[in-house]
Amino acid sequence: MSQTSNIRHALSVTREADFAAWYQEVIAEAEMAEESGVRGCMVIKPWGYGIWERIQKLMDERIKEAGVENCYFPLFIPLSYFAKEAEHVDGFAKEMAVVTHHRLIGDGKGGLVPDPDAKLEEPLIVRPTSETVIGAAMSRWVQSWRDLPLLTNQWANVVRWEMRTRMFLRTSEFLWQEGHTAHTDRADAMAETLRALEMYRSFAEDDLSMPVIAGEKPENERFPGAVATYSIEAMMQDGKALQAGTSHYLGTGFAEAAGIRYQDREGGQQFCHTTSWGVSTRLIGGVIMTHGDDNGLRVPPAIAPHQIVIVPMLRDVPEDGEIIDYCKALQRELAAQRALGEPVRVHLDLRAGKAANKRWGWVKKGAPVIVEVGGRDVAGGNVSWFRRDVMYNDAGKIASSIDPRDKFVAMAAAVLEDIQGDLHGEAEKRRDANIVRGVDTLGALGECFAESQRYPGWAEMAWARPTGAALEAVVQQLKTLKLTIRNTPRQAEPVSGTCPFTGQPAVERIYVARSY
Repeated sequence: MSQTSNIRHALSVTREADFAAWYQEVIAEAEMAEESGVRGCMVIKPWGYGIWERIQKLMDERIKEAGVENCYFPLFIPLSYFAKEAEHVDGFAKEMAVVTHHRLIGDGKGGLVPDPDAKLEEPLIVRPTSETVIGAAMSRWVQSWRDLPLLTNQWANVVRWEMRTRMFLRTSEFLWQEGHTAHTDRADAMAETLRALEMYRSFAEDDLSMPVIAGEKPENERFPGAVATYSIEAMMQDGKALQAGTSHYLGTGFAEAAGIRYQDREGGQQFCHTTSWGVSTRLIGGVIMTHGDDNGLRVPPAIAPHQIVIVPMLRDVPEDGEIIDYCKALQRELAAQRALGEPVRVHLDLRAGKAANKRWGWVKKGAPVIVEVGGRDVAGGNVSWFRRDVMYNDAGKIASSIDPRDKFVAMAAAVLEDIQGDLHGEAEKRRDANIVRGVDTLGALGECFAESQRYPGWAEMAWARPTGAALEAVVQQLKTLKLTIRNTPRQAEPVSGTCPFTGQPAVERIYVARSY
């Protein structure tokens, strides 16, 4: 991770020195988010929210292409809805925020307290996830097999009262999308569960340039009340795993609790098979930890609010007007190009201040391409520019190129597409180099994650798929090493031999890692 000593770093701490502190500094210096005054809740600033808007737009297009329609459901959910699904409420009970009163009154000391006369007849839960309230709606919407499949999604915020929080990765309030669907049978519901999983996998790979492993979670990692849970897992630069999205087959349990039934073709009554699936603002944390460097963030062009930023080199002299006119013309020409299926997003930075400071600001934010235009560029009809992903040459200087304006405009789209692919390739190469394969004993697993291994990566192991008490014993073994089972990769090669944990014949492979 280290770079040559004559390279200037925009951040005060490097990834190698303190990854956690580096992560927080990237967020602050890139002006992505800040503390809100409420523990675990953040203010997402324009650059951070702009990235989320790009994620939302691209994901929403994929969701709608699958025939799923957007809805909106209430933020407040009656406690009785959760009480119908014991296993589900058990999984969220410690994280629920509860509303018990609808009015405050003065306490006579200058403060406010809940009005005893304004106590709600039934406590309301601030939405931690919407299976229960959507299930109640589905029970009204589904009457016949003709109403199925019912495919819905909502973009919303949720609240889970986290004890240990970190911006974007684990916050008490976060933004997400949650898909909820109902089907006639298991096969149709499983097909939807896996369709959503593949949607997340391809989105992460193609739009976030973030390589992931798609697979099934073990029994102990299932969503509360689910029959099967699938995830995409990404490796961060410190070797830890990040669960970046999940898709759940819920069987008929939620349908039975909520009364989601339909009349089949023969006139009988059947319970629906349901699914749920979601990704959240956690993806932004994944992008930071996958692509960031010691100068700050590097944003894949597909999700960058501004793909090309033009910084005019102004000196507060009359000639500045000519430079600004030149930059505006360049902006129009670039915006007329298309990259990654959309018009190029170009920003002209006309804020007051030194051009060098503005340049470093955009470096920290991770704008994919940064253009600087001065008087000499205007006179020569040129453009000076550099790629944010490969900023430095072998001499440790910013690797700027000077090209004729027409040439730069013509190649800008290809440059953005190259950056998108190169970021993915870099992350994939790093991930694959940090997976230790064929770990066949518990001793070897311990060695992989010994304290001397600063960036241990992941271990791939044979697995007998134990359940119940046998699985719990494995979970406890792993807990001593601060490890968890991430998932069983769906595209893995066949496995042979025995499971190191149980001594039983192996049936599949698993990834074991430390995680966020």
